[in-house]
Amino acid sequence: MKLSDFDFDLPDELIATRPARPRSSARLLLAQGDAIADRVVTDLVEILCPGDRLVLNDTKVIPARLTGIRTRPGAAGEGTAKIEVTLLGPRPDGCWSALVKPLRKLREGEVIEFSDRLSAELVAREEGQGVLRFDLEGDAFDRALQQVGAMPLPPYIAAKRAADESDRADYQTVWAARPGAVAAPTASLHFDEPLMAALAARGVDVTHVTLHVGAGTFLPVKVDDIRDHKMHAEWGEVSEKAAAEIAATRAAGGRVIPVGTTALRLIESAARGAGIAPWSGETDIFITPGFAFRVADGLMTNFHLPKSTLMMLVSALMGVEEIRRIYDHAIANRYRFFSYGDASLLLPRRHD
Repeated sequence: MKLSDFDFDLPDELIATRPARPRSSARLLLAQGDAIADRVVTDLVEILCPGDRLVLNDTKVIPARLTGIRTRPGAAGEGTAKIEVTLLGPRPDGCWSALVKPLRKLREGEVIEFSDRLSAELVAREEGQGVLRFDLEGDAFDRALQQVGAMPLPPYIAAKRAADESDRADYQTVWAARPGAVAAPTASLHFDEPLMAALAARGVDVTHVTLHVGAGTFLPVKVDDIRDHKMHAEWGEVSEKAAAEIAATRAAGGRVIPVGTTALRLIESAARGAGIAPWSGETDIFITPGFAFRVADGLMTNFHLPKSTLMMLVSALMGVEEIRRIYDHAIANRYRFFSYGDASLLLPRRHD
């Protein structure tokens, strides 16, 4: 298939820059089989059935955006340059891969001062990225990062406004537990404690898995033939307990519904035969039309960017023409798009 098959026109005013308040008051487009209905997220308590299982990504977004100063001695005295850093992920050697702007103003061995408590040395350049060694590690690094870092809002929000204190809570799920993501699993942002309690009372089960979402989720697809696209890799884990819970739900005839494309990509990476097994490691699974889903019976997700790998994923789940119809409905009915936008619950017709 061609990249143009996943394109559509989106009015700029439909890009959400703040979430709904409360979270669970966001709109929910329910696409079930051939039917489309306009609901709200709190209606999940009616839509989902006892014995269904939601699969939730418990990654925690770190405040990965940093602003610092590089100081360099010169003939006319010290010269400084402002350096913007977005952390991409830790490396096995204890350093961090990062986007550094402008990277050309930094030499290997030079230090960026982020505060009187945190600094980092550029130790290498790799594929247009910087490799940084911080002067702190462990809990001390985490504390300093919380103090000086900002939440790494997606480019389409950051272009409209800067991150602020509200984003520290807004851009984090209520069950976030394992630090490591530089982007939120945004479908999960619609859940709050009252909704979780109501779902539990309804008999809807939940399972936690971990996929540390990377900045690669925002990378554009630059090839016309999607088969030529190289997918970014992200670290994830499906524990033995999580795999057993999902397998038990499938065996009992319940539906397994991941919340977010990250949870879906992870459990399909852990699929073995007709089921699921414990799994951990890097996944670069690329789900496009024709993919045979082994675990997921549906998906709760936000509305995605044109020509993105996530548009390809939802097209694989529902069918290319059906997704076009769903997105046409969402645009015509003024749904809010992307990370802070509204949600959809996609339940394809079952063929068992």
